[in-house]
Amino acid sequence: MIFKVFKKQELARLHELLAVNIIVGPVVKGKDRNGKPLYDFDVVYDFNELALDYTQTVHSPKRFVLPYHETLSTFAVSRDGWEKHVDLNVYRPLVFFGMHACDINALNKLDLVLAQSTYPNPYYMGKRKNLFIIGIDCNPEPQCFCRSMGADSAIHGFDLFLTDLGGRYFAEILSATAFDLLSQISCKDPSAKDLALYKQATNGKNKHYTAKVETSDLTKILDLEFESPAWDAWGEKCLSCGTCANVCPTCYCYGVEEHVDLDLTHASKTKSLHSCNLIDFAKVAGGHNFRPTSASRLKYRYYHKHRGFVEAFEESLCVGCGRCGAACLADITPPEVIASVRGKE
Repeated sequence: MIFKVFKKQELARLHELLAVNIIVGPVVKGKDRNGKPLYDFDVVYDFNELALDYTQTVHSPKRFVLPYHETLSTFAVSRDGWEKHVDLNVYRPLVFFGMHACDINALNKLDLVLAQSTYPNPYYMGKRKNLFIIGIDCNPEPQCFCRSMGADSAIHGFDLFLTDLGGRYFAEILSATAFDLLSQISCKDPSAKDLALYKQATNGKNKHYTAKVETSDLTKILDLEFESPAWDAWGEKCLSCGTCANVCPTCYCYGVEEHVDLDLTHASKTKSLHSCNLIDFAKVAGGHNFRPTSASRLKYRYYHKHRGFVEAFEESLCVGCGRCGAACLADITPPEVIASVRGKE
């Protein structure tokens, strides 16, 4: 890894160099009920639109590589019969400008399933391979437990990662493309003072983590507490609305539907992201539902994140961003759920 330092004014120049691509970054999307700014990722056309000092976005940038709704293929009748058309978005470069470490790690986890598995998803890979990612450091919000999940810092999955040193940015360079870009702006090697400021910023960030999840032996605890009454207690609160999956940066379950026009001249196949908390998620032909209660659906969501995924990939699917708890209408949060299953108040 190569390190550089440059003045904050140079970031606008970096944005200008990247503007030939589609740039997605954090922007202000109004205010919440307390009058605080609401942030979300969106396409950015002007550098001044970027809110790089954002706390946390409502949604992750996942939807730009794993859309909520996506057309997989279309069909049309021609003189030669049915013709199939597939668009994998291979030729649409995308820049993520200002991702926090948790969201970078979330993409890395999605890669394990959708890009590095035995059967990679070509629609995901078509977009993922055309990404240029600029990460930026953050101060954790009260609901963030990314430190517990080992997702508070990113060591791969980005091209450039920035840490605010005051009037300058400390840049971690991880790709040749990022190195070439920085060669076109005014930057220099970090001095001893810069390194001291970087360590000071890192140490200062550590003091802000308040939410925690005890992950030691968690897979074993979940196996032992499969019938815990805690699941029923949380299930009574759960509204089965699917909001948690909607804002989660790592949920990837989906359903596929086929649509055929009544005149039999056009058809399409579409994919929509699903949620394991929705009542029909485990419903099969014939009407049987393998997870008929909200408690069973909530339980299996946690088992997928913290048990099944760990068994398959030796790491949790959760990055500890806390979005699910912040968005939950019933105030259900992972730290509280896991603590109660462990028998802690």
